[in-house]
Amino acid sequence: MLNIVAASPRVQVSGMPAAVLTDQGLVAGCAFTVPPSKPQPCVTTRWMVGATRVMANGQPLLINPCVAICQSAEQIPGGPPIITGSQTRVFAT
Repeated sequence: MLNIVAASPRVQVSGMPAAVLTDQGLVAGCAFTVPPSKPQPCVTTRWMVGATRVMANGQPLLINPCVAICQSAEQIPGGPPIITGSQTRVFAT
């Protein structure tokens, strides 16, 4: 499971803080092991690409599909996160 810690809760989408490229994603339940059997569970996510035209406090918003890498505490990449749900579209009026 991935929980995004929004650093700037001032900008909201549907009542929730908007996630931006610099926000951290905290991972739980990732069982990643580096050979030879050294447990390296993913604990954070590093976002690679955000929106190109939509910003919040000067930072690109995270969009779906997102490009990210899950990392262990030692910064060992464990692969991309699997996104199972997100807000599909936002209209500004």
